[in-house]
Amino acid sequence: MMSDWSLKGEHAIVTGGSSGIGKAIAAELLRLGATVCIVARNGQRLEHALAELRDISNKVGMLPADVVSTEGREAIKAYAEEQHVSILVNNVGTNIRKPLSQYTDEELEIVFQTNLLSAVKLTRDMYKILKQADSASVVNIGSVAGHMHIRTGSPYGMTKAALEQMTKNLAVEWAADNIRVNLIAP
Repeated sequence: MMSDWSLKGEHAIVTGGSSGIGKAIAAELLRLGATVCIVARNGQRLEHALAELRDISNKVGMLPADVVSTEGREAIKAYAEEQHVSILVNNVGTNIRKPLSQYTDEELEIVFQTNLLSAVKLTRDMYKILKQADSASVVNIGSVAGHMHIRTGSPYGMTKAALEQMTKNLAVEWAADNIRVNLIAP
C-alpha cells in the first residue's frame, strides 16, 4: 500500500457491503481513511459486518436498504446528501445459475433488477450529489462474465456486460464534472 495516499475526509457508500467483495472494499476504504456506509437488505448481516469493520475504524456505519426498490434508493440518496458522499461503489449483485431456457420471467427480473438496473438508477440518482464534490468516483463491480463465457449463466453475463458499457459511457459523460467512473471485473 502506498503510504502517502489517503482518502481521509472522503465519504463512501458501498452497496452489498455486508459480505464478500463489498465488505472487503469497505475495509480497504476504511484503511485508507474514508468514512464508509455499508448498504444491504439484511440488517442482521449488516450488523455482523459492521462489528467486524469497526475493528479497522469507527468511521463506518450501515444502512439497511434494498437498492432494487425506489424506497431503498431514496434512503441511500438522503444519506448521501446529508454526508456529502463522494464515492459510490455499486457492488450489489446476484445470480441464478442455470440455462437461460429454464429461467422464469421472475428470475430474469431479479437478476436484471439487482445486477444492472439498481446500479443504473442509483448512479443516476447520485449524480447531483457526486457533482458537488471536488472530485468524485463511481466504482462499478462487474465480472469477467461480462467479457466471456465462464458458466455463470447468460443473464448474469449480460447484466455485467451492460454495466461495463454504462461505465464506459459515464466515464466520458461525467468527466467534465470531475466524476471518475470505473469498473472492476473480478
